[in-house]
Amino acid sequence: MAYIPPELVAEARQVDLLTYLKNYEPYELVEVCRNTYTTKSHDSLKISNGLWYWFTKGVGGKSAIDYLIKVRNFTFINAVQTVLGNIRVQAPVQYKQQEKDKEKHLKVPVKAVNNDRAINYLLSRGIDKDIINYCIENKLLYQEEKTNNVVFIGYNNDNIPSYAFCRATNQERFMREATGSNKRYSFKIKADKESNIVHLFESSIDLLSYATLLHLENKNWRAENLLSLGGIYSSKYDVEKTKIPVSLTEFLKKNPNVNEIDLHLDNDLAGRNASAFFQQVMSKKYKVFVNKLSYGKDVNEYLCIKKGIKNIVKFKEERSR
Repeated sequence: MAYIPPELVAEARQVDLLTYLKNYEPYELVEVCRNTYTTKSHDSLKISNGLWYWFTKGVGGKSAIDYLIKVRNFTFINAVQTVLGNIRVQAPVQYKQQEKDKEKHLKVPVKAVNNDRAINYLLSRGIDKDIINYCIENKLLYQEEKTNNVVFIGYNNDNIPSYAFCRATNQERFMREATGSNKRYSFKIKADKESNIVHLFESSIDLLSYATLLHLENKNWRAENLLSLGGIYSSKYDVEKTKIPVSLTEFLKKNPNVNEIDLHLDNDLAGRNASAFFQQVMSKKYKVFVNKLSYGKDVNEYLCIKKGIKNIVKFKEERSR
């Protein structure tokens, strides 16, 4: 068995993932917004503030060695040898992610002349056309001019756009927050009358999918508070390391009448851990309910299966491999 001296292991561990990829695999890096990166191979893996986390698998770390072992399935010895081999050939340039600005100014993507591509994309995901039109009329979503991405808008308490999430309308797996987005004001649809319940979703697509499911059951989807969290952070090993999303904190602060939280998170490890965390932490003050899917990975996949939309389900399965 190969032996690597401890001092060399320590040297290899000093190389963080962003520095490693920037120097030795730059083709793998994708910048999703300022100071946050993902990879071409795994778009649910995020690199931010010197750390990385793979949401699909619920694993994370700091060093390139952690990444090679947990994501690329290297053995420990091979991971250390790979990092050492690269730095011996070419000393790495250190990349340190800049601190986030205290004051965020949203750079809103330019609107296209029409929303045809965005509408067709959302229809292909099973979203009801009346719900799509409602969102367009209320300036909650539109089509971006340059890319034809669908853009989901979140407003602050003064009704000013403060958050924008862009998603590809073609077969590409592209998702990013617009520069300056403030997660406190993520995409949401507030009830048309006061409601004491808020429904939580990991994504805007899942939110609209749930509204569609209510519509299919002839229920008034406008009577519900629907809030997208813009993703979640959940630790695979320690539920207590899961974080309360700032979008939920902000919503509850501005809506003190809410006393019930209904969870519609993904049916994967990260989603289940996050649901357990919410129940553990939030149930002291709120009624917390977990809405478990009878089938499908998330609310949109459940909707697509229910409506018989097979192509999008198959496409989602292929992209997750």
